[in-house]
Amino acid sequence: MKKLLIALAAVLVTVASYGQGELTFATRITGDVDAPVLLGPSNATGPGPAYSAALYLVTGGNATLIPGAVTTFQAAGTGAKAILDRYVTPLGASVVVPGVTAGSPATLRMVAWQTSSGATYEAAKAAAPLLTAASKDFTVTLGGGLNPPANLNTGLSAAGLQGFNIPGVPEPSTIALGVLGAAALLLRRRK
Repeated sequence: MKKLLIALAAVLVTVASYGQGELTFATRITGDVDAPVLLGPSNATGPGPAYSAALYLVTGGNATLIPGAVTTFQAAGTGAKAILDRYVTPLGASVVVPGVTAGSPATLRMVAWQTSSGATYEAAKAAAPLLTAASKDFTVTLGGGLNPPANLNTGLSAAGLQGFNIPGVPEPSTIALGVLGAAALLLRRRK
């Protein structure tokens, strides 16, 4: 009898975990997802490994960090791979979205922040808001069970993850022009 109860408990735990929705957290999957994150006013580069990224589950207006869905951006490559710094480092396994069953839709939000500004997105946003950004909310039908994990883009018929921009600190030339403009206004005002 004891063995039967243990076996039944094991089956229930397996079924419970089997039914959770899963997804792949990657912002570039050939032919499916291409959502670059760009840095600064010039949009010339990606944030690179000095920045972190995470996925949040959005329910009822509240956003909750999905456990295990935190990574960094890749380092820039060379040649054709020079743009890699615009994409997150793919996680080694799919991410389980707690509380959402396989085959169900989940509304998600991707966030990015400069890691040295804070250990979490919230801390970095409070310390240096120009070094943080978030995507628009998007809905994905999760995989799991017998289906492969979903990607962050649900196809052409639905709005999946789209790239976004981290404002960043203005370039030194922009700051210099601002200082010169302020000085000119002060001099004009004195005359």
